Amino acid sequence: MKSLTLPVFLLMAVPAVSGPPASGPLRPHPTNPRWLADPSGRAVLLAGSHNWQNLQENGVLLRGGDTNPPPVFDYDAYLDRLEGWGHNFFRLWRWETTRWTDDYTGPGTKYCTPHPWARPGPGLAADGLPRFDLETFDESYFARLRERVEAAGERGMYVSVMLFEGWEHQFTDAWGGHPFHAPNNVNGVEGDLDGDGRGLEFDTLDDSPMGTRVRELQEAYVRKVVDTVNDLDNVLYEIANEAHTGSTEWQYFMIRFVKDYEGTLPNQHPVGMTFQYRGGSNHTLYHSPADWISPNPGDDRESFRDNPCADCTTKVVVSDTDHLWGHTGGDDIWVWKTFTRGLNVLFMEELLPSPTWQDSARQALGQIRRFAERMDLASMTPEGGLSTTGYCLAARGSEYLVFQHDKGEFNLDLKDAPGEYEVEWLDIHDDRPVPGGTVEGGDSVTFTTPFPGPAALHVRRTP
Repeated sequence: MKSLTLPVFLLMAVPAVSGPPASGPLRPHPTNPRWLADPSGRAVLLAGSHNWQNLQENGVLLRGGDTNPPPVFDYDAYLDRLEGWGHNFFRLWRWETTRWTDDYTGPGTKYCTPHPWARPGPGLAADGLPRFDLETFDESYFARLRERVEAAGERGMYVSVMLFEGWEHQFTDAWGGHPFHAPNNVNGVEGDLDGDGRGLEFDTLDDSPMGTRVRELQEAYVRKVVDTVNDLDNVLYEIANEAHTGSTEWQYFMIRFVKDYEGTLPNQHPVGMTFQYRGGSNHTLYHSPADWISPNPGDDRESFRDNPCADCTTKVVVSDTDHLWGHTGGDDIWVWKTFTRGLNVLFMEELLPSPTWQDSARQALGQIRRFAERMDLASMTPEGGLSTTGYCLAARGSEYLVFQHDKGEFNLDLKDAPGEYEVEWLDIHDDRPVPGGTVEGGDSVTFTTPFPGPAALHVRRTP
């Protein structure tokens, strides 16, 4: 069957925002661990968007997505879009199964290719192609993985390499097409240890002979991924997307496994744990051995959707709309609230053509990245109490970034910061800077937004 090219609108021209290659490996900043830092000690804000097709071709939410093979994703055009929006980070999605159906990711049967293991047969798997040999890797898969991470790094972008995907096990019929389902491989390996057809045990620690065999093969795959990208600067790892709540100890084990294995290699990269859906707790992430985490909306104090918590954890937080709304929420207001509470920001991108509600988030992610690179981000911490807006990053006596989600007056407390300060506004909706002259510190200063709508205020001490 002839494959399709996906999607046409990605070929639309977008002005490029060029920059230097991504420097790394990153690590939590030694003095301000809410941010990651490159080897020079420069704090790096992660701000970007991601899409389900950016590593493997698959039919999620696509017109024509029920074809086999699925539509071909134009990865270079995808990077062009991210670069044009000024983004510097995305998750590189991993799908584990070859085929599935569900009500959430679009009508019809979704197919997915390629996969990490060779398919020599004999016999056919559920997708009609030869069965997998789980002891032999498909080198073209890992070549694609490396090429895509390298291409992103050359454009200044960091990539979270997703190792496993747990959502599909829980909410679709994906196990029937999974390489670790015995009819789909030539090795007699069955990861569905209780035989209920879901395969949730694949994301757990099980010491039975078959459970041990599954884990050994998982470890071999993880080592292969790490070997493939260890020398690249722009790498992060994510253990699993939205695995079930019973996966906690397995994910902790895998975090330590990646760290221990990379400890024997030239480079060490940040390892992340993202929210367990559904029913997980952010405290599982806070207490994990991960370097970075992506939470769910949380309780009234955490409130990562509406009033993001600045001090709920000492880990690097990448707040991702995927774990807050799925692919139906997030805008420029949320982006700016999140950043000025000291969090990194990630958006689940449908890649819909403009105009769309997603445009404001796309633009805002580029805005906060520009500010992060202009400011002394390593010295900036969230201090909402300094402004009546409640949203302020500050290096007291040196630099302040305030977000006003509406228009009108607000105060910035400069009582302990005498001296002269340069003022610049950003009209967030129009992406338009507006000079604001200078103000004197030593007291609380009242500002009034000079245009309708949400604003960012940058106040920096005059040299």
